[in-house]
Order: sequence, then structure tokens, then C-alpha cells
Amino acid sequence: MTAVERLIVIVLFEGVDLLDVTGPPEVFSLVRRETDEATGYRVVLAAETPEPVTTSAGVRVLPDATFEEVATERIDTLLVPGSVEADGRRRVRALADPAVVGRVKALAGRSRRVASVCVGAHLLAAAGLLDGKRATTHWSTARQLAAEHPDVDVDPDPIFIRDGDVWTGAGISSCLDLSLALVADDLGEDVALRVARQLVMYLKRPSGQSQFSVPLEPVSTTRRIEDLRHHILRHLDERLTVADLAGYAHVSERHLTRLFKTELGMTPSAYVESARVERARQQLESTDDTLERIVSACGFGTTDTLVRAFRRRLDTTPTEYRLRFRTVPG
Repeated sequence: MTAVERLIVIVLFEGVDLLDVTGPPEVFSLVRRETDEATGYRVVLAAETPEPVTTSAGVRVLPDATFEEVATERIDTLLVPGSVEADGRRRVRALADPAVVGRVKALAGRSRRVASVCVGAHLLAAAGLLDGKRATTHWSTARQLAAEHPDVDVDPDPIFIRDGDVWTGAGISSCLDLSLALVADDLGEDVALRVARQLVMYLKRPSGQSQFSVPLEPVSTTRRIEDLRHHILRHLDERLTVADLAGYAHVSERHLTRLFKTELGMTPSAYVESARVERARQQLESTDDTLERIVSACGFGTTDTLVRAFRRRLDTTPTEYRLRFRTVPG
């Protein structure tokens, strides 16, 4: 391996999510073509044995090397995908095979940095690699990750999170965003953007962009909260204080806050703000509405309030967001 070639080891195991494995190599393979210098990545798929691994999609993948073989090399990036099991009610649960966890922990000690894709964060957490760190995962297993690993600061919203030399990515297709971010960290934004264009990802999403829309969040099991959620989404342009919502639901403010935290993992005020940001995102992407009109339609009150909410939740401004994600002709 030359001095400028970086070794990427992707962990393989039975039932692994296929796109988590195949998506990142597509990103890394384009780097050499998009750069003039002799630089790039060498991607190695590693498994317990040389035998083919059957992914969650039923497609079999042949490993390039065993864990024992790659353990003798200097690893630049250890990339850890995940796997889930689903019950009859379409609820999913992330899996963390102790044998795979042990391999991840050992290989991480030989790696410059470690990154998980989707529910691979559960493997990193089980290996103790996320203790005291902020991390993300697929939104459907975020509560499981937080419950099983209380030492991890789980944030289910961002596309990806970097905390020191550990990176965690969100669900499914965001493996491409995470891989592009790794390329940008190594070789600069210009190279990453050229790769993104080749992948027809003409917009490189920032880490702060939410991985899911408010209406797609896991629904509450309490009819009262579900009714309130729909009430909020129908009346975003109106005043929606905790007192207003408590009055609508005929409960005390304290009880309402307790219900929201239990069922949705956030306060009523935080949920209202997230819903308003989501509505504003949609308008910025698909309309020519001015910021003043969006402020009014989404109930922010002032442009400053809108800007602060975007910075807090998406780490960007409404204007920057529109430039990146606008889908209507300018």
C-alpha cells in the first residue's frame, strides 16, 4: 500500500444490511478518478471466514480477507454496518452479535478512525466505543440504543455525527453522505463534491440535516398525544404554547409535558419547533415564498426566531438551506 492509499476495512457478518456494505465503496472508488494525484482508498471486505456472507437482502457477498488477516495491517478507517430483525408488527430491533462486537473492538484499536453505518452504531456501542460520545443511528432504533447504552448521547436527528475519531451515520442511504464526509475530511470539500456529482448526488447534505420528517416520526401509542400531534401540524401558523396545548387536551401542563417526554422523547415546545422547522424546510425546498411569508405560515413570529431554530436543529440558516436543497427553478 502506497503512502497516500488509505485502507478501508468494512466488517461483514451474516444478515448485514446490503446497502451499508456496497454504498461506501462506490464513493471511495471514485476518488482516484476525480483526483490528479496518485491518491485514493483500498477497500477490503473482512469477515470471520473466507466463505460468502449472506446479507439481509439475500445477496451473498464474498469477503476479501478474514478478520485475522486485516488485523496485521494498519487500518485507516474501520467501517461498521449493522443488521436488524423485525417482528410480525414490522417493528425492528438492532442486533449486536457478541462475536462481531469482539472483532470490532479489536480492529478499532488498530484503526485511525471508526465509523458506523445505520444500526452499526449498536455494534460500536456494545464495544464501548461510543461511551461518553454523541452518536446517531437509524431513527427506528434510536430509543433502543439510548436504553441499552445510557452512557451514549444518542441524537436520532442528524444524517451523521463526528465525535473525535468516531463517526456514526444514520439510516440506509445516508451511508453515502457519511462516506462523502470522510472523503471531505481526508481530501477536502472540492474532491468530495466532484465525487458527489459523479454519483448524481449534486447536493452534499450537511451533517446537521434531519434524517427524517416530523410527520414520519414513530407514532405515539397514546390517542391523546396522536390527536395533539395532528392538531399541531394543522395549526402551525397559530399560537401553540404549552398552556394552549394543555387546554386543548384538557390536561395540566405538567401532565402534558410528562406525556410528550414519555411518548415522543421531547417536550411539547420542542415538538412544536421541530414541526415548524420541518414545514419551513418543505417551503424552502419547493416554493419561492419569502422568509417573511414562511415565518408567518409556520408560526415562527419573527425571522430571527426562524433563523435560530434552523441553526439549533440543522446547523445552517434558511438561506443556506434553500441554496442547497431548492427543487424549484430559481
